[in-house]
This record gives sequence, structure tokens and C-alpha cells, in this order.
Amino acid sequence: MTRSLKSSAFALSAVLVLGCGRDSLSENDGDSGPASGGAGGQAAGTDASAQGGGGATGGQGNPDGQPAQAGQGGASNPIDAAGGQGGDSPRPDVALMPDAAPPPDAAIPDAAPPPDAAIPDAAAPERLFSFFVTSLEAMRRLSGSPDGFGGDFGGLDGADALCQTIAGEVGVGHKTWRAFLSAVRGPDGRQVNAIDRIGVGPWHDANERLIAENLRGLTTGDRPVGDPAAVADLPDEHGVPISALGDAHDVVTASSAQGLLANNNMGSTCNDWTSDSGQVGANAVTCGHSFPRMRRGGGGGGRPDGASWLSDHMLRGCAPGVNLIQNGPGVGVCIGCSGGYGALYCFAVTASDL
Repeated sequence: MTRSLKSSAFALSAVLVLGCGRDSLSENDGDSGPASGGAGGQAAGTDASAQGGGGATGGQGNPDGQPAQAGQGGASNPIDAAGGQGGDSPRPDVALMPDAAPPPDAAIPDAAPPPDAAIPDAAAPERLFSFFVTSLEAMRRLSGSPDGFGGDFGGLDGADALCQTIAGEVGVGHKTWRAFLSAVRGPDGRQVNAIDRIGVGPWHDANERLIAENLRGLTTGDRPVGDPAAVADLPDEHGVPISALGDAHDVVTASSAQGLLANNNMGSTCNDWTSDSGQVGANAVTCGHSFPRMRRGGGGGGRPDGASWLSDHMLRGCAPGVNLIQNGPGVGVCIGCSGGYGALYCFAVTASDL
């Protein structure tokens, strides 16, 4: 009877073991995780072989009944945290992350300009520069002679062109420039007064200092009514005072203190600015002073203080020549012999003045 009981117990144990085995296989069906250890030994992960393609071997059973380690699958991505390594295909419920980098030909949007971006030139304010004395350097360079032009500027139009060219070289050529010169006969055969050629103002030098607000400011006194430092020593196109050259203050005008033609003799205008002959204009061409003379002297009939910017004394002639030394009335028959180089005053006019 004892043997019979032992046989029954053994049979019952076998049934229980087989039942547990089936339940374990049923629970693990579809997983790719490690197989249970114990008597089962080697077990194949169902999903590992179905999806991984290369993971056929399951975990190894441990003799002490602990769970076996996961088997090694093929080259595949992990499917879940508990399972072995499956095949290449991911689980359908795992979202794929899109690549962060755009395709190579994707258009990159224009970057917005910084708030302190520079204002375009078109929006920049107009430069206050509308008057200068032609520099000795410019007159020598444009004439092609160290003695300058003399009295031959190519007529009034040629004198205007000189002002325009020099203005263009210093960045203000977009304005219309005129030489402050009177003439006996203009293009229409009539007298030309310098004061009528330059608009109505205001005018500023290259340093943007006021020279005069209007025509009255040019003719009220000996010096223009403007910035005291500017009008005391009128500057060239670069803003440099003419006195930096020495005694070079004589500037050709052929005009009275009111800016009108001083003399209707053709010699007084170097034949309306077409002659550079020493035989023309002897002691006849009127000049002004860009700054008062350094001491008493100058051309014939000069004022004691030599302060008038537009009508001070007569020049010695119309020939080319430069004299930067104070030697009284000077010598010779050149336009610069009494202290200068035949410089011109240049004024910008506005469109409404034309």
C-alpha cells in the first residue's frame, strides 16, 4: 500500500509539472524575453525568432531554479525593457522620432535684422555742405600746371564746371555748384552779377558751419554773417582754412561789395574768364580776401585792413601764377602775384534756385 501511495504521488507531481509547463509557455507566447529556468533547460523566445530573424537561442536554465539569462538575438533593436534583443523591425506602438536636421536643399529663412541695424544711406540726412574756396592743390591738378589757370577758366561755364568737379571729388557732386564770378556779357549778352548766380542760401562749409543764412548775410559787412571762426578764415573743399597755405587770401570775383559786376571793361574779367595773358587785366580784376591780410599791403588800392571777402583790391593781371608770401602789392602780372593763386568761391544752389 505504501508503494501504491508513492506511485500515486509521483503521478500527481508529473501532472502538476506538465500543467505548469503548459501555462508558462502560454503566458510567454508572444514575448521575446528570457525563458523560465529550471527543468525546462533551453527555451526559444517566440517573438525573438519571429521578428529578430537571428535570435533563435533562448536563455540558459540555472540549476538552482533562478530565471535564465536572455538569449542573444541578431542585429536588431530592443523591443521592450524586459525582453531580449529582437529583429530590425520596431514595435508598431513605438513612435519613430523624425530627424532634427532639415534636408540639404531646404530653404533657410532670412534672419531678421537686429533692432540696431544701420540706417540705409538713402535715409541719412543731407550733408550741410554748400560752400568752399577752391584749394591750391585742386587748381594745380585740374589745370595741369603748378601756376594754376590764371584768368582762363573756360568762361563762366568752365568756372562752374571746376566747382562741380571739385565738389564731386569730396562727395557732394550731386548738388549744382556755381562759381562766384561776375561777367560783362553772359550767354544772353547781358551783364552777369555774381550775387545772382548762387541761389538764396543758406550755405555751410565742409565742416557744416554756417557761412551765411541768406544773400543779405553775404553783403551786409566785410565778412559774411555766419559762424565767426568759419567766416574769419574761409576754408577749402576739405574744410581746411586757406591761411594754412600762407598769404594766399586773394580770391577772384570781379565784383563790388554788393556782389555786382565791378567794372564793365572786358579786361576786368580777363575777357569774361577766357584769357590767361599778362597783357590783360593789369590792375583791373577785382578780388576778395578769404581771410584778412596778415599786414597792410596787397594789390593796388587795397583797404587798410583787407577784410572784405568779396571786393578788396585789384589783381596785377590775368597770367597764371602763385604767390604765398606777404610782400605787399607783389610783383609781376599774374593773377596770384599779390598773394594767392587765382582761387574761386564755389556755392551750391538748390533746384528751386535754378
